[in-house]
Amino acid sequence: MKRALLFFLFLLVFNFVSAQEPVPSRSVYVEIGGPGLPYSFNYDFRFDKERIDSWGMRVGMGGYKTSDNDSFFSIPLMVNRLYGKGPHYFELGFGATFFAFDTYDNSYCIDGFFNQNGEYICRQTSSNYYSFILEVDGSPSVMGTMNFGYRKVPVDGGFTWKVNINPIFNNNGFWPLFAGIGIGYSF
Repeated sequence: MKRALLFFLFLLVFNFVSAQEPVPSRSVYVEIGGPGLPYSFNYDFRFDKERIDSWGMRVGMGGYKTSDNDSFFSIPLMVNRLYGKGPHYFELGFGATFFAFDTYDNSYCIDGFFNQNGEYICRQTSSNYYSFILEVDGSPSVMGTMNFGYRKVPVDGGFTWKVNINPIFNNNGFWPLFAGIGIGYSF
């Protein structure tokens, strides 16, 4: 009788363990706006691989280069938490975006005069600074980021999407209304 009971318990536990499907604790997605600033490609994972509604982290990369030789490169890093039950989650996060840029120097003279020899002497040139919503002191730089949004993650994995409000800040100010939208795949 004891053997039959142990065998039955073994089968019950084995069936319970094998019936649990792995949850999609990782995602890859592209995001327009958001912490990557203009856009970014991202990898997101949960620290607890058994629960989607837990703490996690995202790491991304974005950038561009224009025909005028302007370039921009960003690396968003964020810690985030998902709250809710599958497939609907509220996402809360905070982190930083490291970025570097190179802009074509387009400064020009805004005040000057002609001397006695007919040469133009510039007294003051335009200030050539970079801004991405907020003024930036130089390159490379860091922008603080926050994340408040909705994320849909199917319980079996697959197509996922998200919509966020992403306040950004640095030593020159705070912009609360920056946003992002992303689509990708959870597995």
